[in-house]
Amino acid sequence: MASLTLSHLRRYATARSLFTPTTLPRAIARLGFVQADPIRSPARAQDLTLRHRVKGYRAGDLERQYPKLAVEEDFFVNYGFVTPELHARMHPRTARTEWPAERWAQAEAVWHHVQQRGEAHPREVDAHFAHGHTTNGFGGRSKASTQLLDAMHYRGLLRVARRDNGIRLYAAHQPQQAPDDVPAVLDQLVDVLVNKYAPLPLPGLRQLVAMLKHAVPQWQDQLRAALQRAVQRLPRAEVDGVAWYWPAGEDPCSRRWKAPEGVRLLAPFDPVVWDRDRFERLWGWAYRFEAYTPPAQRVRGYYAMPLLWRDQVIGWGNLSVMDGRLRADIGYVGGQAPKDAGYRTALEEELADMAACLNVERN
Repeated sequence: MASLTLSHLRRYATARSLFTPTTLPRAIARLGFVQADPIRSPARAQDLTLRHRVKGYRAGDLERQYPKLAVEEDFFVNYGFVTPELHARMHPRTARTEWPAERWAQAEAVWHHVQQRGEAHPREVDAHFAHGHTTNGFGGRSKASTQLLDAMHYRGLLRVARRDNGIRLYAAHQPQQAPDDVPAVLDQLVDVLVNKYAPLPLPGLRQLVAMLKHAVPQWQDQLRAALQRAVQRLPRAEVDGVAWYWPAGEDPCSRRWKAPEGVRLLAPFDPVVWDRDRFERLWGWAYRFEAYTPPAQRVRGYYAMPLLWRDQVIGWGNLSVMDGRLRADIGYVGGQAPKDAGYRTALEEELADMAACLNVERN
């Protein structure tokens, strides 16, 4: 392998993640995990991520096709959509909060009820059992049945069968037996992360492995050893005093990794830009997700989307739909747009593609 540089890493990071658009099932299988987020600005994060990787993707396709896809809603390092193989590796999941016998009795009754119905809406479960209300994690009031269904889903007792106007409908799921070789399973989970987010600097790898405590809390005490095995077995190189890691069998310096052409507006949770520390190392400026930042303190906007031009993130875009038309407010780190003659055309093509994905007109 030639001497690795940040230029190699930028090209490698963008080329391997922004692969040639394929079918929705193949894209999900290749990613392994698609992070979800409910904010629509201008669309949900999962749609904004998949539109670059699925040919002809339209906002909502994942939800519409979900019942027929080989995919599960579940918690990995974040909540999202995972392959059946990844889902199976995380279960049976033992949550950090232990249930008393009374809670288990409630869960068993709900499980048999859902099994008999085939699938169940939280509203119907609440009407049948009348569990009442409880305080949610945000300090507000929620239906106890909704919280119980969420907890049963997390533990693998239920699966999401489909959604109805965004509401999860559940089906019964039979818990499986724990694996015999837990370290091997943890190595497989780490490989999913590395495959999706590579190349990873050591701080990013360390952060992601630590976040597996949400996916497999029952094995949290084994995550440090999993990280140690990862840094020993994965290919690595040091650039500017930082160790970088990537999947076995790949060479970041290879000419097969060609910088993607055109402009891409990326979701804040897109794998290209998800790791904020990696982002700053690769592109030399700090990007932050400001949706939960007070408006007066925002630097780039409520849902500023990183703007990728070839293999350089040169700015951001705030997109909105008004009166059925897509509007874009573009900002640049350097204060002005590139002078390259092809940039303006590429930007217009990206905005036209975004409008088509959202089924709106381009302003």
